[in-house]
Amino acid sequence: MKTKTVSYTLKTLPPLTKADRAKLKALAARPDSEIDTSDIPEMTDEQWKHSRRCTIR
Repeated sequence: MKTKTVSYTLKTLPPLTKADRAKLKALAARPDSEIDTSDIPEMTDEQWKHSRRCTIR
């Protein structure tokens, strides 16, 4: 199966729809305790050692 990588910048992002904004607002209102992160592995100290801060252009 062939996949296609799509990249955006802040200038090329498609505008948010009303539905998108409503979903983001609902997510922002949820307490962290209601968000299931059990399928996301925790980062190890070794991984953090190689991390770097990204800046938005």
